[in-house]
Amino acid sequence: MARTKSDDLLMEDELAAAFLGGDEEMMSPIENSEPVVEDTPMVEDVPMTEGEVSEPVEDEWANDTDDFPGQLAVDVYETADKLVVKARTAGISKSDLDVSISDNILTISGVLSGGEDEKTTRWHIQECYWGEFSRTIALPVQVREDENSVKAELKDGVLTITFEKEKTEQPKKIAIQ
Repeated sequence: MARTKSDDLLMEDELAAAFLGGDEEMMSPIENSEPVVEDTPMVEDVPMTEGEVSEPVEDEWANDTDDFPGQLAVDVYETADKLVVKARTAGISKSDLDVSISDNILTISGVLSGGEDEKTTRWHIQECYWGEFSRTIALPVQVREDENSVKAELKDGVLTITFEKEKTEQPKKIAIQ
């Protein structure tokens, strides 16, 4: 059975009485008020018959998925002369990917399709993300952005983008006289 907000108040009063020495006048149980029950039902509150599958409880923000495209997880590392960005893109075709760079800002976006089946009548578990995704990364080092200096490859569900690092001059020591 779910606790109500008035139960919480009673519990607080009981705890206060226990720590303050049990002053009976300090305790004031709420006897005539209606119990306040939270809006979202808890799983154990929903009666179910044998073999029945419970419906998921919807969160308020869960319906706003159109406003927040999925985000792509990436690894970014460098070698002596290259910067490498890797992203797991299993199930995404090359035609559904868009990779662009401007002012040392890399953007990878696309669509992961295949999660919806028109014949689906009821979901039991839905953990996979299907739909639009996007990731924008400020690259940690200056890279060359011309077509000959960037290589993008999609192989075995991994997108690998390799950039040549911009050659920067080493700081020169200035003698103080």
